[in-house]
Amino acid sequence: MTPPLIHLAEAQKSAPVTDWAARIGWVVGLLVFVVFVYWLMRQGWKWRGTLQGDLPELPTAPADAGEPKLRAGPSPATTPSGGGKPPLTMSGRYHGSTTAGQWLDRIVARGLGTRSRAELTLTDQGLDVVRPGAEDFFVPAAALRGARLDKGIAGKVLPEGGLLIVTWRHGDKEIDSGFRSDRAGEHPAWVAAIDRLSTTQQGTTEHSTTEHHTSTTEHTETEGAR
Repeated sequence: MTPPLIHLAEAQKSAPVTDWAARIGWVVGLLVFVVFVYWLMRQGWKWRGTLQGDLPELPTAPADAGEPKLRAGPSPATTPSGGGKPPLTMSGRYHGSTTAGQWLDRIVARGLGTRSRAELTLTDQGLDVVRPGAEDFFVPAAALRGARLDKGIAGKVLPEGGLLIVTWRHGDKEIDSGFRSDRAGEHPAWVAAIDRLSTTQQGTTEHSTTEHHTSTTEHTETEGAR
């Protein structure tokens, strides 16, 4: 039988002492690691911006941007006399831009790397992108190369078709810019409208180029005949 004094000694043993120094050391080490990773990300961002320093300044919307290409509202039969359908702008988010066809090659120069809220309006002049808290930009109609639905851009992945990707040319670079509307059901209409505008613009440009080439050739032949 165990002596009572031994039981009493075991009952009076103190609880394990918490090693606060070790815990504080771990917390400090973790914070230092997080700050270091954040610093590396910032340096990488700055380095990428430096490499993309040759990207020209972003265009701004003209004073007369024209009438919106997309409209919403009641059908013409129910529209009051003398009133048109109200303009439809896409309200949503801008998720970043990449080199066209390379969804991980993020573009950060000229503020294109900053994710933000966005309001989009498409007119005959082009695509106006208004970004509260970030730099606005404008894509002239002649620079539009088309649009499509996708699911990822610049590290942002959404459900299939959750992103509206607009492809456009700026300087000597083709860019994919990703947007997501607050009402994703609007995306197909925007794809169709942007594709239609870009196709029209490219056809007009090609026609003008052909006319200019023909005119130059005829002028040269006329001069030669003289």
